Amino acid sequence: MTREYPDEPAGEFPSPPDTVTDGDGREIQIRPGGADDTEALVEMYLDFEAEDRAQGIPPVREEPIRDWLDVLLSDECLNVVALHDDEPIGHATLVPDEGESYELAIFVLRSYQGAGIGTHLLEHLLGHAQDEGVQYVWLTVERWNDPAIAVYKKVGFDMTSTESFELEMAITLK
Repeated sequence: MTREYPDEPAGEFPSPPDTVTDGDGREIQIRPGGADDTEALVEMYLDFEAEDRAQGIPPVREEPIRDWLDVLLSDECLNVVALHDDEPIGHATLVPDEGESYELAIFVLRSYQGAGIGTHLLEHLLGHAQDEGVQYVWLTVERWNDPAIAVYKKVGFDMTSTESFELEMAITLK
C-alpha cells in the first residue's frame, strides 16, 4: 500500500528528556523509553480501562502485554514515556514500517487524559524521531475519537485516508 504524506515538513518539535506541567498543574517528566521500562509499563497497561483500548491495543492480559512490549521496546522502535511521581502514566511509540516511515501509537492513562499530556508526549516523540532522522510518520485512529483527532491535527498531522471506519493521518518530519 502506498501512503501519502504531506509535502511540507512539520516544524521542529521538542526533544526528550524534558519536564512539563500539565493542565492540572502536575509536573510530568518525559524521557526516551526502552527495555528498562518493561516492568513499569506492564503495570501501567494492566491498569488501562477497556474503553481506552483501540484496535486491539494495548492487550488486556499480562503475557500478551509483555509480548507486545518486547516488540515496541526493541532497538528498532522509538519510544517516549511520560512519568508522574516516577510512575509511567503515558507511552508513545514509533514502529518502523516500509521504507522510511513509522507507525505511531500513543497511550495515556484515563486519569491523566484531558490535561495536555498526550500533546506533550506526541510532540516529544516527534522531536525524538527528528533527532533520529525519521522522515515520515503515520497513524490510524477511529473516526469517532474526536479528542485524539484534535490532538493529532494540533501537532501537525494531516488526514490522508478516510476510506474505512478508521482514519489515516500522516506527518512529514524532514
